[in-house]
Amino acid sequence: MTTVILFIITIGALIISLVKDRAKTLNSIKSAKGMMKGMLSDIIGVLLLIGLILSLVPPEKIESLIGSGSGFLATLGAALVGTITLIPAFVAFPLIGSLKANGAGIITLTAFLTTLTMVGFVTFPLESKTFGRKFAVKRNVVSFIFAILIALGLGVIL
Repeated sequence: MTTVILFIITIGALIISLVKDRAKTLNSIKSAKGMMKGMLSDIIGVLLLIGLILSLVPPEKIESLIGSGSGFLATLGAALVGTITLIPAFVAFPLIGSLKANGAGIITLTAFLTTLTMVGFVTFPLESKTFGRKFAVKRNVVSFIFAILIALGLGVIL
């Protein structure tokens, strides 16, 4: 139902935008289409890699490495992997779902996902160039600490 509502809102906004400025809207659609074409190969590559990994690693191994009983070191390890990995969020969420279905623990997955979205090891050079090295270091360290706290807090809640 939520998806249908979002589609209706999107189509409505598109119609309003077309009425307001048709040329600008069509130009934006062309630009978005070009960006999507540029990202499509990367998205397909990441999805194929995820599928390959999940087909090669048995669910028992996933559960033993990052399952509910795997402990704080697994959570910290997942957070470190999330810190150095650059995966778009719309790819990360299905990956998290697949890992959960294969026995991974929610605390470990939360640590991975929060660091993946909040900490930017790969984007650090650009961030430090734009905002300054001191700010970038502080933001990433604080984000990493909060990602761990969020994962542990979720563990207490659940």
